[in-house]
Amino acid sequence: MNFSIESKLPNLGTTIFTKMSKLAQEYNAINLSQGFPDFPPNQKLLEFVKQGLDENHNQYAPLAGLISLRKTLAEKLFKSYGSRYSAEEEITITTGATQAIFTAISAFIRKDDEVIVFKPAYDCYEPTIELYGGKPILIEMKAPTYKIDWQEVSAKITSKTKMIVINTPHNPSGTVLAKEDLLQLQQLVENTNILILSDEVYEHLIYDGKEHQSVARFPKLAERSLITYSFGKTFHVTGWKVGYCVAPEELMKEFRKVHQYNVFCVNHPMQWALNEYLQKPEHYLELSAFYQERRDYFLQQIKNSRLELIPAQGTYFQTASYKNITTEKDTDFALKLIKEKGLATIPVSVFNKNQKDEFMLRFCFAKKKETLAKAAAIINSL
Repeated sequence: MNFSIESKLPNLGTTIFTKMSKLAQEYNAINLSQGFPDFPPNQKLLEFVKQGLDENHNQYAPLAGLISLRKTLAEKLFKSYGSRYSAEEEITITTGATQAIFTAISAFIRKDDEVIVFKPAYDCYEPTIELYGGKPILIEMKAPTYKIDWQEVSAKITSKTKMIVINTPHNPSGTVLAKEDLLQLQQLVENTNILILSDEVYEHLIYDGKEHQSVARFPKLAERSLITYSFGKTFHVTGWKVGYCVAPEELMKEFRKVHQYNVFCVNHPMQWALNEYLQKPEHYLELSAFYQERRDYFLQQIKNSRLELIPAQGTYFQTASYKNITTEKDTDFALKLIKEKGLATIPVSVFNKNQKDEFMLRFCFAKKKETLAKAAAIINSL
């Protein structure tokens, strides 16, 4: 090759999820690393997909998504959070939540804009900010409680702050933001031009009677926020890669300018099927109980292990400290677990500021009970 390439993301490699899942397959390990279920979706949803195919919903969907689905989502948002969004102008169906996040950042972040990101963080935020010349301003949340220090946030806000990215329920920690957190955020950004990007893909996976505090509940936040959601996470169909973004019309106009050229539109028969499936709200309202049962089962199975943990408040991830077992780096310990014990997890340091190692692992409990029982037997042997 007689030409050189200057990478726009020179320090970026393959995601930890891809690496650990590949190793899990290579070593035939139980995979509690990547966040996907090992059980099938509801049969009724699959029947709707077949019906959508048979009825020839197979050509391009509208750029913003099927209007029938967007109307259903507008109604769902109002019933869930008391917020009114226009199906026509303020909701867009996306190729998963990651595309929605990428599009939101690319539509608004310019060179030298500062974007506040809370660490540990899902790994798509920072590369996208950097791709568009922005500067991630990292604020560390400390294990095991992972609380946001809003005084530190206030101190980090400058005239260059363009966006704050929040994620609740939070991946990887399994914590959730409380109403007081959202009120403090609302106060901080009042009378500024700061946008909020709120990653709420686990909105229906929240436990112990807690209520999801969407930014959509807070009108003064909602007016400056782009909110992303995921059907894949909600309905156990991560491979479908269908999600959506909601935002006030002024913001959504800019969002769609980018959306139309990076994907244009999203899988038509899947959208049709999801709209039919959403007509029964119990399909998503029952999910908290469904996943809490799996969380509780997993925790019961490992209660006599040497791990230290605080039960996850949301998501289908459980973080735990292994410091009573070893003081090896979490990346080394995670590799040893795969190669020597046949268990794949995620080392939390990969999500942390400067890869800070706090001896924490993340386990995905969106698995069959027999899978969790086998994993627990390995954990209890450590």
